Amino acid sequence: MPSSFETAPAAPAIPITFATKSTWERIAAGLPAEARQFAIANGFAGKPGACLVLPTADGKIAHVLFGLEEADARSRDLFRPGALPGLLPSGVYRFANAPHDTRLAALAFALGSYRFGRYRKAEASDVQLVPPDRVDAADVLRMAEAAMLARDLVNTPPNDMGPAELERAAREVAERLGASFRCIVGDDLVQQNFPLIHAVGMASTRAPRLIDFSWGDPAHPKVTLVGKGVCFDTGGLDLKPSSGMLIMKKDMGGAANVLALALMVMDAKLKVRLRVLIPAVENAVAGNAFRPLDVFTSRKGLTVEIGNTDAEGRLVLADALALADEEKPELLVDLGTLTGAARVALGPDLPPYYTNDEKLAQDVAAEPESCPPETAEADSGEWEDVGFDFGDHQKAAADPDAGSGDADRLRELVHPHQRHVGAGVGSGDRFLAVVVANGAVLGVDRVDDGGAGKGEGDRHRDQRGRDGHAALIAA
Repeated sequence: MPSSFETAPAAPAIPITFATKSTWERIAAGLPAEARQFAIANGFAGKPGACLVLPTADGKIAHVLFGLEEADARSRDLFRPGALPGLLPSGVYRFANAPHDTRLAALAFALGSYRFGRYRKAEASDVQLVPPDRVDAADVLRMAEAAMLARDLVNTPPNDMGPAELERAAREVAERLGASFRCIVGDDLVQQNFPLIHAVGMASTRAPRLIDFSWGDPAHPKVTLVGKGVCFDTGGLDLKPSSGMLIMKKDMGGAANVLALALMVMDAKLKVRLRVLIPAVENAVAGNAFRPLDVFTSRKGLTVEIGNTDAEGRLVLADALALADEEKPELLVDLGTLTGAARVALGPDLPPYYTNDEKLAQDVAAEPESCPPETAEADSGEWEDVGFDFGDHQKAAADPDAGSGDADRLRELVHPHQRHVGAGVGSGDRFLAVVVANGAVLGVDRVDDGGAGKGEGDRHRDQRGRDGHAALIAA
């Protein structure tokens, strides 16, 4: 990954000055008269997101002005500087004054340099930043690399990102950092008691699997991450409409973010015993596909009646979470693209999370910058809302708007005593992920995916967030 930072520029770096509407008059007064007049003539007034390049007399770049929200604004986009690499001409730049959060601004700048060029040439960003003082550039680049891994995995089309390819990506992450790796594939899932994962994936020609790797000192606190790895979701026999299927390559976004988070945790050498579980499947249509009203016995021993084959994520997560529960980790985190129902409840920009531990919820919500007011702790309600006919639990609620909460309730059933956070990775611009060790929040950051690259292939799609791309998890 080309570095977004330049620690030893050959020429003086170009200054970027951050301004708000209330600070603009003071900043303008400090500019040379020609630059001030140029800014006024171009209507710059510190509006959030506004960017203006000030020229020298001979046409070179003298200075950059960039607008931010007021310091006391109710909602500040700490990742807004991530737009800069896409707005600026090639060159090396520096922050001339402090944005609202210098570390997150530097991270946003690095993320804004992301380009996806696997299938057609993507021009690499030639905009670099001198790392701000007191910002650990290596730490920021570690997080940026992990987030870009997640973006690459989600941006890859499903013909090149099936269960086997997702396994290969996980194996590369594990082997790079010395984790022990194993994978249970195909009919071995039935033999080793993962019936729900097998049921969802058995109709595909690409075998379902459970990816499992562990890292760290067994004496350290056990943290287990579970990521939904549905590499493509047709909806099964309850087939999705074409419009719904067009974004289903992102249905393994939970797995992609878990791998990104695991990469950050291991590379930072955090003192945890980490385990990663990814049920990787393709929900396909064939003569042997699972059906509505089928009943399966889960790894936990509970029977589950299928209400809708397009609510497969909670099935594969249930078996993986049951396995995670057997080890009794101190913290269990799952990530899944359970987006449809979450968007009904909260819209595209609010990431819901669920937990059965109120103290843990308070710890997450107490992070003022990492977990902003726009984050919602969701209440999944009571099981009485769901009708059970022939199994202990039915997999789909009678009320279609309850889907996100139903998924959480199923997870609670498979590990009712564990401290648990479930994060719904949404298809909006911002996602949430959580890292906790020993009960302390290490980092929870909101991400604006504004710097993501364009989709590839004949069908051009803007991958800047609406299709549910990478979240950032800061360690």
